[in-house]
Amino acid sequence: MVVKLSRQAHCVYRCEYHLVWIPKFRYKVLVKGVAEYLEIKFHEVRKYYPEIQFLETSIQVGHVHLLLSFPPKYSISKVVGILKQNTGGALMQKFDFLKQKYRNLRSVWSTGYFAVTVSAGEETIRRYIKYQQQEDLGQAKLAL
Repeated sequence: MVVKLSRQAHCVYRCEYHLVWIPKFRYKVLVKGVAEYLEIKFHEVRKYYPEIQFLETSIQVGHVHLLLSFPPKYSISKVVGILKQNTGGALMQKFDFLKQKYRNLRSVWSTGYFAVTVSAGEETIRRYIKYQQQEDLGQAKLAL
């Protein structure tokens, strides 16, 4: 298995997260048209935050599943906030039935979320640490 690493000016990283969140009151409002528009809004967020990579997306009527990669300079809560803020209000503006359902509220999203890191695996990390000095000297070519 080859692990893809991302690079920035002062760090190399592989940070992947599985995120899940729900609409307020667990309403099942992410029907087909809403889900399609939500996908569009996620891609618009990338215009302003190109470091947030959507690896996998699944929007179901009662919740959103995302597999994301983003640099360690962002906290999970910051990224979730960015995504919810930039999509929740837009959904309310676009769909009248959401305005009626969520009267006097600014977003369709519940305040909580589920997050879990996706790991390269312990054996991969052990191998990386063991051979890091050789790799730095150009003597080892590792396929993480």
